[in-house]
Amino acid sequence: MNTSSCRQLPRHSRGFTLIEVMTVVAIIGILSAIAYPSYRDYLIRGALVDATNGLTTMRAEMERHFQDNRDYRTVGAFVTPCARANVGSRTFGDFIVTCGVAPTQTTYTLTATGNAGSLVAGFAFTVDETDRRSTVAPTGWPSCATRWLTKKGQPCA
Repeated sequence: MNTSSCRQLPRHSRGFTLIEVMTVVAIIGILSAIAYPSYRDYLIRGALVDATNGLTTMRAEMERHFQDNRDYRTVGAFVTPCARANVGSRTFGDFIVTCGVAPTQTTYTLTATGNAGSLVAGFAFTVDETDRRSTVAPTGWPSCATRWLTKKGQPCA
């Protein structure tokens, strides 16, 4: 009898061991725990630009109205942007820009508020006739009484 025919040939593995699979699952879990919050913050930062753009647009319209009429309020047939149909409250992305209170002859305040149920719910940005800006943000994001903050961890000063 041939001794070489009695030897078993080495078996080739066909698949993964449980330890290899668990290692891959652990690595994916760790990467997800780090990547998801960063990605969510990135999406929020992108949406916050809608608020600042909307406020800048409405502020330009208010200043244009003031330049023409020397008054932020409605003057005769010239209706203030805060009172125009479909302009007094505008949607910019996930933000609604409104006039905080009725404008006076020399003052106004515009507010951009994040829509409920969106990533930007809880955010509110304001600007007035002197370009004084403020940010109110939900927990975990900075708020600031002197400027618009559009990035997590951004200083107020």
